Amino acid sequence: MAFAILDSVVLGCALLGSVLIGLYYRITGGRQKTTEEYILGDKNLSVIPVGFSLMASFMCATTMFGLSSENYMRGTHFMVINASNILGTPIVAYLFLPVFFKLGYVSIYQYLEERFGKMVRTATSLAFSLQTILRTALVLYAAAIATDAITGIPQVISMIGVGVICIFYSTIGGIKAVIITDLFQSILMFASVFAVIIISALEVGGLTEIWNIANEYGRVNFSNFQIDPTVRHSWWSLFIGGMFTYVSVYATNQVQVQRYLTMKNYDAAVKTLWFSWPLTAFLSLAMCFSGLAIFVKYRDCDPLKTHRIESGEQLMSLFVLDTMGSIPGLTGLYLSGVWSSAMCTVSAALNSLAAVTLEDYILPFSRAELSDKNRVVFLKLMVIVYGILSIMLGYCAQYVGSLLEASMSLLGIIGGPILAIFTLGIFVPYVNQKGSLIGLTIGLVFLFVIGLGGPKPRLKNLPTYTNGCKFENNLINSTLSVTPIYKDSESYIYLFRISYMYYIVLGFLTTSVVALIASLCFKSDVKDLKPILLSSLVSKRIMNESENARNKRIKIVRSVSNSKSMKKIEIPIKKV
Repeated sequence: MAFAILDSVVLGCALLGSVLIGLYYRITGGRQKTTEEYILGDKNLSVIPVGFSLMASFMCATTMFGLSSENYMRGTHFMVINASNILGTPIVAYLFLPVFFKLGYVSIYQYLEERFGKMVRTATSLAFSLQTILRTALVLYAAAIATDAITGIPQVISMIGVGVICIFYSTIGGIKAVIITDLFQSILMFASVFAVIIISALEVGGLTEIWNIANEYGRVNFSNFQIDPTVRHSWWSLFIGGMFTYVSVYATNQVQVQRYLTMKNYDAAVKTLWFSWPLTAFLSLAMCFSGLAIFVKYRDCDPLKTHRIESGEQLMSLFVLDTMGSIPGLTGLYLSGVWSSAMCTVSAALNSLAAVTLEDYILPFSRAELSDKNRVVFLKLMVIVYGILSIMLGYCAQYVGSLLEASMSLLGIIGGPILAIFTLGIFVPYVNQKGSLIGLTIGLVFLFVIGLGGPKPRLKNLPTYTNGCKFENNLINSTLSVTPIYKDSESYIYLFRISYMYYIVLGFLTTSVVALIASLCFKSDVKDLKPILLSSLVSKRIMNESENARNKRIKIVRSVSNSKSMKKIEIPIKKV
């Protein structure tokens, strides 16, 4: 009982801290009374909190449990994805961000209206909203799983608790409260993951021993270089798919771009992005390593086979119960990290969804002019509405299977076509409204068919063992020896066998190719494009070509003019 009380106190203090941050920003500064302050924090936030916020809004609860489960059941190959971010960071920083900072739009999708028209803007922002709401529901469900496993609190109550707290401090504190709370909650996320690793290391004799035992049982695997796109995880799928995912999230997603825009200038935003990258990689690798630490604990008595838990996402919570339950406060610290990982993502999503709703769905179609005060009221109302919707959808997330794969699939199915539209708009001048709209539509439909269609092959796990379990009777022992029967993957339709890591690549390529071809069928005048809508590399080339063409016309005109003047001064010679 004493441990339970102390754990509750630790968790309560963590949640109270988030609430107090929201209250602080409600009663200080401009008190979130203007749209500029509520959505962009008056553009005066600093590198460290925004960098942590970029990391925290991406590394959510689904990632926390998904990565540990992935490494426990299928090995370390997923760690390779972190290498792709090295290439993705400069692409985001030096190719996409300069364009968005020159424009300074609150909603990133306003760029698409300037470039392709209102229909493309609306369609893309709707796709983003769908993606974000569904991913938020997954995050709430992930936090509920852990809370249910440790405390016995029903999942619905947990989702409501996380959702209500996020709604509260996001509503009253705006983007400043969200970002500063992300910093506070990021520390708790690191602490909870490190607690798992440290406890396991103390039990077996160090971090090196965790790695050695995992390697002995075949969990350390980095050697899959197969090019076959149906291979779930290989160097190619993780590096290429990971890079596209990183660029999609950090360059063309409202949640992340809105954080860049809270910085005072472009240089500060680039510094923030480079600061965020190692934080993200470090936390990702730590979450992966925690899966190995958990495997070492259960290497000879798999809790899935003994039916102690129902899914891999519950492994970390079971580990905490078995190893930290006797240490006062550690279970509360772990739950604080779990709730923090959920609240980081949820609060960021609610704030951005509210901004997109106002900027993309209300203002472009509203005949009446909304005052700044009314806009802020509307934004707060939308935070509440989206929060309630996410909680309701979170209850349905139990049917999606692997949380990591579901979350990454969502980013790919919708993120790929959106990334393609922005890329074409910034770097390919001749792509026009009709071409981009056709490409976006076909890309989204095609990816929804591949991603949500089926049936798909069952995930294959590495061997687990029960020879170290203490069985109560031989009946239980006999049920554990049954090996899952996997249907031959060749019997499935090829498109449904493609790795989910390639979804975003397929979405990008399909949308791009269709948009390029369709744009050729419609006239597009490059002269009508504003140079500010294009990458500086492209706009300079167009301006140079236009200047050369203008100089050629001038030379031709001068040549014709000189020719005519010469004819005028010719003196005819009369015959004598």
